[in-house]
Amino acid sequence: MNKYELALVLAPALDEEAKTAEVAKVQALLERFGGKIEKVDEWGKRKLAYEIKKVNEGIFSFTTFEAPASAPAEIESRIRIMENVLRYLIIRKDA
Repeated sequence: MNKYELALVLAPALDEEAKTAEVAKVQALLERFGGKIEKVDEWGKRKLAYEIKKVNEGIFSFTTFEAPASAPAEIESRIRIMENVLRYLIIRKDA
C-alpha cells in the first residue's frame, strides 16, 4: 500500500450540497479501488492562477489516502469523465 494525495478543483458554480456530493462520490471511488482515506482538507473557493474552461475560480479539496499501486490509474480514469471536476492530480507521497 502506497500513500497518495488527490488534489481536486471543482466548478465554482456548485452549491454546498452539490460540492459535498461530488467529494463524497470521489471518496467512494477511492474506497471502491481499495483505498483507505486518511485525511480530507477542504480549502473552499479560491482564485485560479489561470482560466480553465473560461472559469477563474474553483473549489479546492485535498484528500490523503492509502491504496494499492494499481488504484490511481483506475481512479483517474473515472474522475476524468466527471463534469464538475475542472482539474485533478494524484501524487504518490514518500513515507
